[in-house]
Amino acid sequence: MENRRSFLRKAAITGAVIGLSDSIVASAMSIPQSSKIALRERNIILFQGDSITDAGRNKENASPNTPQMMGSGYVLQAAGALLHQYAEKKLVIHNKGISGNKVFQLAERWDRDCIDLKPDVLSILIGVNDFWHTKGGNYAGTAAVYETDYRALLQRTKKALPNVRLIIGEPFAVKGIRAVDDGWFPEFDEYRTIAYKLATEFDAVFIPYQKIFTEAQKRAPGAYWTGDGVHASLAGAQLMASAWMQTVK
Repeated sequence: MENRRSFLRKAAITGAVIGLSDSIVASAMSIPQSSKIALRERNIILFQGDSITDAGRNKENASPNTPQMMGSGYVLQAAGALLHQYAEKKLVIHNKGISGNKVFQLAERWDRDCIDLKPDVLSILIGVNDFWHTKGGNYAGTAAVYETDYRALLQRTKKALPNVRLIIGEPFAVKGIRAVDDGWFPEFDEYRTIAYKLATEFDAVFIPYQKIFTEAQKRAPGAYWTGDGVHASLAGAQLMASAWMQTVK
């Protein structure tokens, strides 16, 4: 009986956290039903990006729909929700995010890690490293380089996969948390604007992660949602996954 009570308490807490996440997402974004991506049977869904997407996944595991491939971040939570909610569709889900990547590094591995997989739905979250790595002097990229590289990548993708549906996540940073100081702004905002511009240009569904994390800080401090201002905590990953799930139907 005690074990049952403990289970019910944990289930109630989990439900409350998910409900809180959903309410924050609802306050921060509203995607019209007509703009959402309609998932079809056996659709291949590919998540691409940097460490936020990678989240420590096992890169030796190439099997879709496995926890090892998904890592421990928002992709794992989104993939679990997709496979649960759309069980009858027999979706095939891959995570090919790699920690540290900038757009040009996505391009270097794009044939193997994207085009060859022939995704029906492609989700990309990239850009924070394109700015962050300039802070240490190890990368000389600019917002203009980010835009040029990203547009070329999307053009290449649409040429090879003309029917692919795109989801573009906004690069985000939570100010005042470890890695992210006042020196990030307003320059970093250019990268966010570019991501939105390209989403519009390529008819992608756009996820406004910056707005979502800003809205979340009305409920709990930034350090609750991200450990360093860039990488999501467990709660932050749920926040991101909830937002991602709003892009499909």
